[in-house]
Amino acid sequence: MSNTLLYIITVLIWGSTWLAIEFQLGVVEPEVSIVYRYAIASALLFAWSSIRGLRLKFDLRSHAWFVLLGFFLFCLNYILTYRAQVHITSALCAIVFTAMVWINILLSRIFFNVRAGRRVLGGAALGILGIVVLFAPQIDEVSLTDSVFYGSVLAALGAFVASFGNMASQKAQLLKLPVIQSNAWGMFYGACLTAIYTIIAGYRFTFEYSPDYIVSLAYLSIFGSIIAFGAYLTLLGRIGAHKAGYAMVMFPVVALILSMLFEGLHMDASIIVGTTFVLAGNVFVLKGATPTKPPNPVGVRVDSDS
Repeated sequence: MSNTLLYIITVLIWGSTWLAIEFQLGVVEPEVSIVYRYAIASALLFAWSSIRGLRLKFDLRSHAWFVLLGFFLFCLNYILTYRAQVHITSALCAIVFTAMVWINILLSRIFFNVRAGRRVLGGAALGILGIVVLFAPQIDEVSLTDSVFYGSVLAALGAFVASFGNMASQKAQLLKLPVIQSNAWGMFYGACLTAIYTIIAGYRFTFEYSPDYIVSLAYLSIFGSIIAFGAYLTLLGRIGAHKAGYAMVMFPVVALILSMLFEGLHMDASIIVGTTFVLAGNVFVLKGATPTKPPNPVGVRVDSDS
């Protein structure tokens, strides 16, 4: 599958999951919903791997990476994100999460000595500028209450933690650990770690039988977890977290388009100009990003655009 298709799949699915998470909040504690989500996703991935005859037995060192993946990407990241959306809207949470673009660039430099280059930095800057233009009218209406500030901090911490998960996945792929099985084990450990936290925190394992909750849970488990993470982490292994992370800038744009289609949001100058900046940033970041060997962790420069 081409990088472009992987990128489109990631953006379209994850851009819609922010809205789906809203249907998970209410009756069931957010952490409990996360346990359900990744228990379902890991079970399906294990079943798929078994049917396809994919290797599921790995050594202890590999499982250590799976645990790291589970903790950062499928446990703590989502605890923070779900809790953030209790206090702020899905759109604002998605905006704050775009900080992961720069965090990925920084951590890629620290852990893999990957220099982003002028094109990637310029594209990221254009994308963030586009997000600011897009949502400036909505941000002006946000009251910076304690609850909004607290939710924004949680979302920012979620982005920071998720970026560490990106680094763990990139390293796992450098060690030749397969993406599908890594996700299966990572989601399994993520569900287990979240369940342990849930029990310690004293939350009850309840379930909501409404169609909204069940459908959104199924969508998040299958599309938001299995398909989107498979596409994104494969892309990350090919072009590096510093480039793949730009998908985070596109999430709010997808959320905005969905709002226009289903919530009656009207097109205006800020939407046109902001979307133009974001799309231009995509060209800068992804142009020429063909499948390559994973970034060299010992310091060889892999970007040729600077």
